[in-house]
Amino acid sequence: MEIIQIVGVGLLATVLVLIIKEQKPMFAFLLATFTGIVIFLYLIGKISAVIQMLEDLALKSNINMIFLKTILKIIGIAYIAEFGAQVVRDAGQESIASKIELAGKILIIVMAIPIIKVIIETVVKLLPA
Repeated sequence: MEIIQIVGVGLLATVLVLIIKEQKPMFAFLLATFTGIVIFLYLIGKISAVIQMLEDLALKSNINMIFLKTILKIIGIAYIAEFGAQVVRDAGQESIASKIELAGKILIIVMAIPIIKVIIETVVKLLPA
């Protein structure tokens, strides 16, 4: 099972970070960051399969691909912002992590505006005049 491998890598890295942290805190931080990146890269194939399945479903149901791509970008922004904020938190910089999260939220709102506009226009068309 893949989750056992991921948890194993995470636990091993955690033990190493705790051992190294006392002597070389910078190396401990780099190891923690590297571990996060390795886990993310391990999951890229799974993410790609999910995206492909969603694209196939969108084509079969005649959903405009622009909407799907926008939603996938929004999800990507959320995950990247969360990952970046957690890495910065691991370095002890809570205020910078908060700014990364804020930037992610603002970018999500900006990307969602076209979808929100279409939804509002559709609802207005459905209302009686």
